[in-house]
Amino acid sequence: AERLRASNIRLPAGTADAPGRAVKVEADAFVRGADDLRRVVVGVSDGRPVTVGDIASVVDGPDEDEREVLLRDVAGERPAVTLQVSKRRGANAAAVTRAARERVETARKRLPAGLEISVTRDYGDSAKHKSDELLFHVLLATLSVTALVALALGLREALVVLIAVPVTLALTLMVYWLFGYTLNRITLFALIFSIGILVDDAIVVVENIHRHFAMNDGRPTWKLAVDAVDEVGNPTLLATWAVIAAILPMAFVGGLMGPYMRPIPVGASVAMVFSAFIAFVVSPWAFVKVLERWRPVAHAGHGEESALDRLYRKVMGRLLDNEKTRRRFLYVMGGLLLAAMALVPLKAVVIKMLPFDDKEDFEVVLTLPEGSSLAAARAASGEIAAALTVRPDVERVVSYLGLGAPYNFNGLVRHYFLRTEPNLADIVVSLKPKGERQQSHAVAKAVRPVIADIARRHGARVQVAEVPPGPPVLSTLVFEVYGPDAAVRDAFARKLRVLLERTDGITDVDTYLYDLEPLDRLVVDREKATLNGIAPAQVASAARLALAGETLGLAHDETAREPVDIRLRLPVERRRGLEGVSAVPLISRAGTAVPLGALTRAVRIEEDAPLYRKNGRPVSYVIAEAGGRTESPIYALLGLKNPIDTLAKESGLELETWYANLPNDPSKTALKWDGEWQITYEVFRDMGAAFALVLLLIYALVVYWFESFTVPLVIMAPIPLTLVGILPAHWAMGAFFTATSMIGFIAGAGIVVRNSIILVDFIELRRREGMALRDAVIDAGAVRFRPMLLTAAAVVAGAGVILFDPIFQGLAVALMSGEVASTLLSRMAVPVLYYMLKKREEL
Repeated sequence: AERLRASNIRLPAGTADAPGRAVKVEADAFVRGADDLRRVVVGVSDGRPVTVGDIASVVDGPDEDEREVLLRDVAGERPAVTLQVSKRRGANAAAVTRAARERVETARKRLPAGLEISVTRDYGDSAKHKSDELLFHVLLATLSVTALVALALGLREALVVLIAVPVTLALTLMVYWLFGYTLNRITLFALIFSIGILVDDAIVVVENIHRHFAMNDGRPTWKLAVDAVDEVGNPTLLATWAVIAAILPMAFVGGLMGPYMRPIPVGASVAMVFSAFIAFVVSPWAFVKVLERWRPVAHAGHGEESALDRLYRKVMGRLLDNEKTRRRFLYVMGGLLLAAMALVPLKAVVIKMLPFDDKEDFEVVLTLPEGSSLAAARAASGEIAAALTVRPDVERVVSYLGLGAPYNFNGLVRHYFLRTEPNLADIVVSLKPKGERQQSHAVAKAVRPVIADIARRHGARVQVAEVPPGPPVLSTLVFEVYGPDAAVRDAFARKLRVLLERTDGITDVDTYLYDLEPLDRLVVDREKATLNGIAPAQVASAARLALAGETLGLAHDETAREPVDIRLRLPVERRRGLEGVSAVPLISRAGTAVPLGALTRAVRIEEDAPLYRKNGRPVSYVIAEAGGRTESPIYALLGLKNPIDTLAKESGLELETWYANLPNDPSKTALKWDGEWQITYEVFRDMGAAFALVLLLIYALVVYWFESFTVPLVIMAPIPLTLVGILPAHWAMGAFFTATSMIGFIAGAGIVVRNSIILVDFIELRRREGMALRDAVIDAGAVRFRPMLLTAAAVVAGAGVILFDPIFQGLAVALMSGEVASTLLSRMAVPVLYYMLKKREEL
């Protein structure tokens, strides 16, 4: 080995002074190929040189590293090589992948004719598809809201709203740019989410100008516009701040979910500020200009109430005049609220962090017992790949044996790139384009039993890993077992694994416990080695070179595009046991050959297991996925609490259970729930705190404006009534109540309060004009219902375009159903409560 290293050199040797010219000289002994390597002299025997070719087989080809990549599709299985391209921070993913594809097409002409090239994953293309789809939804939401205003008020008013929306969105995008946000799925959803609420101010202002214009009382157009804005300006501004107060605290959600959610409250809050400015400045000016150039033919119909308005006045009159009827009405409202909330403990509405998205691929993570060969991994993964390829939803399967697949979002946390042992395999399942298959999560659920059965026959452990819709975790369910005694921890972790495997709705159970493998230790006889003039380090180096191989240098092949290693290693047939390495000769100080086996003795022991620590604390991991109907760790936690406690008692352990924080006493055995549960807990905890802050901020704003501590309670009373629509709608749609549903609930609270503020302010305006309390309450509900209904319809139209998106479906359902329920119920509940409050104050 040393002679091979020394033979592969090139050194400057000085200059030769030729007549009239100095010529540089260098010594060159580079190995430039297999033939050069065969001719390298490594010794002398009987006066003859001994070359590498005399004592070794020189092969110019791939290394013997135990790793392999296989691609399988309908055409069969063949070897493959994967080239992964990653973008730099801030680069456009679509542009990067498009440029990479162009490079591939350019290089294809110079590649061998039989070489097949296929793109197994293109996140740039999927990102572009998502962004194009969302931009279309932004346009669709804008046109939907405009069409709604056109049907309710007229084409002139719709034209004004159509001006307000793009101007507000453009200003919001400018703020995104200033904050350093990129145009991605979250920011585009924030814009869609904002459309339904940013037109509220413009609708209220334009509708009131429309109402004043319809009075036809001879005022100039500019004067009636000013009067209309003045009439609703202050409550509208207060209502805008109430919506901002409802949304903005969500920007302070911590943990891993914070960066995902932040663009939504930031963008929506900024959009509300801009929408108020445009509603008070741009919209009145634009409406006046439109009316001056495109005046209505007549004002017929003003003052005529619809049949619904007349029915409303009749029903409200009965509610206000009859105390028993009022009490029954409030009981019904309370009963509806309790019935809706009962859907959660009954599991009719399932709480989950986020549902799985529809992705282009998923992974099968296969782990065979420690010590398994690459051939065993090839057999197991090949059977799984064959079972997957026959499915109509699957386009191709790429198996990575002995090396990790190009890691995705999951791999950032699960460290798939470290899976480089022969007993490990990552199987990437590429699905057909959308429209030609089921949703990816449905495909993953369908193939899981088949894959698990194959893995069980091969004695392997397997997980079906989908790309997470939110922050990645080790697994949906992660159990961390802490304690001072490793044997006790590991024993309980193994029992817990068995318990999980027997539990319905729990799949892909695994542990990080290491199956102890035999280890042959070559113990060097120091005395013999020293007497032969051989250092123990030389013995260890020779053993490593014989079994693992060693790179001695580079072959300077000028035609190769990358460096070519020169590796020295025993052939495969001599590495099947210790006989080959024991026969490796070492040269003693006397020049005689001493077999390595004469200087060592083999001892069979067990290999040390890897140690896992978290925050410096020793820990044993058990992981699993939540399957079944709920697919939520919350219900698994509730269902497993008693069985785990029973298991601990049967094991003779005093087990502490921790759900949110790490155990505080390292001397005790403890179990910590982690994984998706931890993120779910943090998100709903922070959003609950944000909602509490929302209520305080709204209450403070309304107290300041109405100079009353009781009127704000009336205004905020419809907030829980949104649940009367939200929870039954989730049940009817079969949708999870997710973090985005919570966003919709909190944002809906701000919109509901805004409508209540405008309604109560109008009641007090009528009272200041001399109207009696009863008549003012009824009149406010009748007159202000149209703008309330329009703003609610705008929210429904804006959110409707994302109703069937897997991730943001909860947000759309919460906004739409919450607004419909609260608008219909608050139109009666707020006037009734306000009447009861003021009637009591007058007594």
